[in-house]
Amino acid sequence: MTPPNTAAGTPAGAALSPSAPGNITPLPAQYNAAADLLSRNIAAGRGDKIAYIDDAGTLTFAELDERSRRFAGALRDAGFRQEERLLLCALDTIDFPTVFLGCLLAGVVPVAVNTLLTVDDYAYMLGHSGARAVVVSEALAPTMKAAIGKSGLAPMVIVAGPYTESAPSCCVGAMIARTRSPAQPVRTGPDDMAFWLYSSGSTGRPKGTVHTHGNLFHTADLYAQRVLGIREDDIVFSAAKLFFAYGLGNALTFPLTVGATTLLMAERPTPAAVFRRLTGHRPTIFCGVPTLFAGMLAAPDLPARESVALRVCTSAGEALPRDIGDRFLAHFGCDILDGIGSTEMLHIFLSNRPGEVRYGTTGKPVPGYDLKLLDESGEPCADGEIGDLYIKGPSAALMYWCNRDKSRDTFVGEWTRSGDKYVRDADGYFTYAGRSDDMLKVGGIYVSPFEVEAALAQHPAVLEAAVIGVADADELIKPKAFVVMRPGQQWHEGMEAELQAFVKSRLAPYKYPRQIECVAELPKTATGKIQRFRLRQREEAARQTVSAKA
Repeated sequence: MTPPNTAAGTPAGAALSPSAPGNITPLPAQYNAAADLLSRNIAAGRGDKIAYIDDAGTLTFAELDERSRRFAGALRDAGFRQEERLLLCALDTIDFPTVFLGCLLAGVVPVAVNTLLTVDDYAYMLGHSGARAVVVSEALAPTMKAAIGKSGLAPMVIVAGPYTESAPSCCVGAMIARTRSPAQPVRTGPDDMAFWLYSSGSTGRPKGTVHTHGNLFHTADLYAQRVLGIREDDIVFSAAKLFFAYGLGNALTFPLTVGATTLLMAERPTPAAVFRRLTGHRPTIFCGVPTLFAGMLAAPDLPARESVALRVCTSAGEALPRDIGDRFLAHFGCDILDGIGSTEMLHIFLSNRPGEVRYGTTGKPVPGYDLKLLDESGEPCADGEIGDLYIKGPSAALMYWCNRDKSRDTFVGEWTRSGDKYVRDADGYFTYAGRSDDMLKVGGIYVSPFEVEAALAQHPAVLEAAVIGVADADELIKPKAFVVMRPGQQWHEGMEAELQAFVKSRLAPYKYPRQIECVAELPKTATGKIQRFRLRQREEAARQTVSAKA
């Protein structure tokens, strides 16, 4: 990857990081990621080229540069100080990259959050992050208003949207229009705090994962260019949203690094919505998750190969079943590069690569990353042995904000504990073997069984519940709940739908159990703890029985 442009707020001759390994591009001592990403496209003469296409129109690289710098100027004019936080709860439109990059230019820390969360979730994140401001899409504003009320805080509220005479005075477009001048990037270094992403709360409350300016550069350098092979003439479409670590790289860092065009979609990524973009705008790179790929292949209106222009696809968030990869390749003539990343490592660190795809595996380590598998005693695993996956690489987060215990548990010296189980074969390919705990990953997003169980237990007919992951027909994991009814309550034909709707009304909708089974009792230890592994064993035995009969 081309080293950062010295015009990007980095003086020529600045000292480079002294200890970067040979395959990791060193960064100058003064480095601002947004200034680099914006200025390299202007310096390359791409100012008039389209950078973004969203549902409302297009934005050139020069317009993105101007909007981002003017938003940074608006933050300056409003008195924001370096390292103050701004909660970014926005749909995928041109305002997201404008705000995100503008914050980085100003030294303000954008905290990108999932747009599918609840009032309680946002109230917690507002308090935990100490956000001085919130940028929120108009469609999400009622939920955020309720969250602000519950938090007891009074952040500045900025509505994501264009400038019109009828627009609220505090909207992104209006702030950009009235700022007195674009801002110059503040002095930052590659190890300075740049932005946060919240983990999905796999063990208790979501964790504020702190990333640096340098982390953005390294993921683009090591994965996007050296594995994915992104090019200036690509059109990139990521169904994974910008608030995800995966989507942030796909639709912001990676295309801006090389001057590719990015297609944004604000609506939910249903197969029909994806098909309209694939055929209407003909992107060359598509970034999805296994659940979506499975849904696309099952859809009756699946486009013909000649209707799209795909040259490569990526998948992350959960393991891609072999059958889905094989069928997608057979239909579109295009490989899906299955990989794994994490919020803590910012993007993919283990991946298949063009010309070396082995469906059913997660591939090999991305250049610049070291991986190791350790057994329960902390000893290295031999090939063929399942172990806990640890990663070492230049994009690791600094910490979890104000959570020393979890930080120490995850960030172990130079290594990051993934919480995943893997097995490595003699050729160096890694195959997913499950989570190290009871967590579920549904559609690429972690779901806590405890959270779903607690929601079910609030129903007046439910005594207790246990939730596990069960593979569906496409070998994708979905939540299944086992419930015990309260005395005097009876299971009836409509109870499953009633309980599913009940969970959806209390949690983010994607967390609801796809199946619910009524049982007389739940397996427990002598101390009363639910033994979910026994439920998983039961489901697996039933599945094998069905397979044997078939």
